[in-house]
Amino acid sequence: MSVGLVPTMGALHIGHLSLIDRARTENVCVVVSIFVNPLQFGAGEDFEKYPRTLEGDLQICETAGVDAVFAPNMEEMGIINADSNADSNAKSNTKLTEVIPPLEMMDAMCGRSRIGHFQGVATIVTKLLNIVQPDRAYFGCKDGQQLAIIRQLVNDLNMPVEIVGCPTVREPSGLACSSRNQYLSASDRVLAVHIYQSLLQARQQFFLCYDLCLPSQIIGAAQNYLNKLPEINLEYIELVDAKTLQPCTQITSESELMLAIAARIGNTRLIDNILLSHTITPRKPIIAIDGPAGAGKSTVTKQVANKLGLLFLDTGAMYRSVTLAVLREGIDLRDRDKVQEIAAKSKIQLFANPIAGKPMQVLLNGEDITTEIRTPEVTANVSSIAAQAGVREILVKQQQMIGQTGGVVMEGRDIGTHVFPDAEVKIFLTASAGERAKRRQADLIAQGQVAPDLATLEREIQERDRKDSTRDHSPLVKSEDATLVNTDGLSIEEVVAAIVNLYEQKVQNP
Repeated sequence: MSVGLVPTMGALHIGHLSLIDRARTENVCVVVSIFVNPLQFGAGEDFEKYPRTLEGDLQICETAGVDAVFAPNMEEMGIINADSNADSNAKSNTKLTEVIPPLEMMDAMCGRSRIGHFQGVATIVTKLLNIVQPDRAYFGCKDGQQLAIIRQLVNDLNMPVEIVGCPTVREPSGLACSSRNQYLSASDRVLAVHIYQSLLQARQQFFLCYDLCLPSQIIGAAQNYLNKLPEINLEYIELVDAKTLQPCTQITSESELMLAIAARIGNTRLIDNILLSHTITPRKPIIAIDGPAGAGKSTVTKQVANKLGLLFLDTGAMYRSVTLAVLREGIDLRDRDKVQEIAAKSKIQLFANPIAGKPMQVLLNGEDITTEIRTPEVTANVSSIAAQAGVREILVKQQQMIGQTGGVVMEGRDIGTHVFPDAEVKIFLTASAGERAKRRQADLIAQGQVAPDLATLEREIQERDRKDSTRDHSPLVKSEDATLVNTDGLSIEEVVAAIVNLYEQKVQNP
């Protein structure tokens, strides 16, 4: 009879339930251990405050079909003598053999500020494995350092158990599920979402590089994002080998890396990580949002990505960047060879802005062109550039590289028909020309620019629609399997809710 063990410290949440579900599918018997381990808490940490909800946890385990719960006290785990007080100084009362994993794995990342933490984890996990003697033990990937250390521990000590790492479970916002999330206020939770968003920015950098990136570029993408949020007190961002935890000094096509982060919001310490690999990263769902100019695709796409914890990729900004580069050179936009040459040497980087209401940051060869790509001159010429097959081939390749692991929301003119025809969710977002003209005029005024009258703007929009839908290469058409969403009379919130609901129906509940 196979036995699966899910070690926990209680305060069970949906992340723990995912471990239990995985264990149930792979084993005849499932055991959940509940033990708040004092050995892994350092001085001044939250051992006394750590949530203890044993009665509720037992009910959750019963409902989840757990066969047995092992909930020992500290004396039963051999941590303190029977006559000792179970307090936060339990470490000083220990009289047991401790397990010490490799120092180079313990001393990095969380180990620098949590002295003795992983030694305490390793000691108790070893005891649990010896007591329960499972065939498999299940751990979440959210604590990637802990998972790597436990795998090394089991391998080094020749323990007959398989360590199974399970994907991080996230709230719809992208925030990683954690028992410590209950310490966060409503405003803290909004801030905490940006920790994962910073990792998504780094992942975008990883796949956007024409050649292999430098580790500093990956770390810098996340660092630059969080620098705009001083309320998040960053402890570290590190790029390491996912198995050995050694710092990454060079990225190769075979690299299997983990970008890990620890930060404090108020008094709450949060950790998260993301795996980066050009070979093993699994495909996650893609949302493709197509439609004509001015239909609100960019705004909607950003909010959908934020709601679902996915990566936002503004493809329109990429074509605008090439258009700006061509205009700066002063060449004829019809000279396809020279335009393609400029596109090929243009390094475009896109970064979401963590400050609400601010546009995505766009860099062209390292220069911030966020505002300049929205000028009337660029807007008037971008269709001509986007219609050129050579330019589209270059930029589509970049988009496909970024999206090859999925987990992205893309908007443009041909995402569902050409760039990602196999996207799990396809939306064709549209609005009447009159409605789009009103929105464009309001945007220009808000930017402090001179806005043409509505009739002129409407004619320009209709002409752009004509060009986009009749161009030879990848014309603007609705994919047969796309859902049509007309935004006339709808608020942004209503459009976003409709797309999120469609995503949940097609992906989460197929």
